Amino acid sequence: MTQIIRPATPEDTPRLVELLMLDAEGRHAEDAILWKMADDAPAQIEKALTFALTAEQQPFRQFWQVAEDGGKIAGVIHAMMLPVPPIYAGSFGDPGLILPDSFVAPDAPSGTVEVLLAAAEETLHEAGARIKLASYVAGEDWRTAFEANGYEPLTLYLSRTDLGDNGMPTNVRPATENDVPGIVMRSAENRQILFEINPFWEIHPEADPRFSAWMTRSLSLRDRDMMVVGFPDDLEGYVIAQPASRLHFPPAHDITGTGVIDDYYHPELANPVSLDHGNAGASALLRAAEATFADRGMGAAFVVCPAGWTSKIELLEASGYETAMVWSIKR
Repeated sequence: MTQIIRPATPEDTPRLVELLMLDAEGRHAEDAILWKMADDAPAQIEKALTFALTAEQQPFRQFWQVAEDGGKIAGVIHAMMLPVPPIYAGSFGDPGLILPDSFVAPDAPSGTVEVLLAAAEETLHEAGARIKLASYVAGEDWRTAFEANGYEPLTLYLSRTDLGDNGMPTNVRPATENDVPGIVMRSAENRQILFEINPFWEIHPEADPRFSAWMTRSLSLRDRDMMVVGFPDDLEGYVIAQPASRLHFPPAHDITGTGVIDDYYHPELANPVSLDHGNAGASALLRAAEATFADRGMGAAFVVCPAGWTSKIELLEASGYETAMVWSIKR
């Protein structure tokens, strides 16, 4: 019998919970600390599915599609329209993103991954996505399918789970409002490097004032730590250690013990190819973020790094980080 690819419905929820639990257990097997299972993982999956499949008002457009074979669901793929962060221009509109909680049963017919991927791409195209992104954690079938369909690595998410063992560096201090102009200046350097690595990160004309407003607000948020090296009038670098979000972690996982480092820059990283000016300052900022995570009782750090920023990857890997997830791009 030919497979049927169709949108998921609320009636599919029990079977989808089964499949997505198997999916989550696969990630958990990759790294039990980073991909910690929630105590009520099946209930969390069901709650997320119910909202996605029934709620009229949603924060972003998302799509769940299933592969049905002989009346039984053999696979599922989850995609969304990803809002462009306000510091980027987004000339091509919101990209479409295929999320990591996509899964095919071990006994599914051959080619199920490929037909689900094709269906998700068509749906995203119809929704207006001119650029498509795909995320990958575990499962060689997905990696192979993405590569065969022209996806290339865009962003690496590197993780480390032994945090705080080096303590807080003495040359790193908490950021203050006086540091915001210096953080914005260094962030502008960071954004320019991102754009040169890949024009996907096209800079918004109002990026500086937008980022400044966000940094000022972030100083008042108690769930994160903003730290800097240097003085306000000569700021060397900055790092923001913040809690994980659901964008990167499917609902089966407990994210309370995971911190994310995204906004992070030091001029030692200015050459994306090599660390030709050492790494003492950049390493100190990284260790400081890890120490704050440890102080908050977190057991894993997740660092966002462009796949083409070789020097930053070198620093992270030398510090004990390993790639835990890959986002790829197809234009």
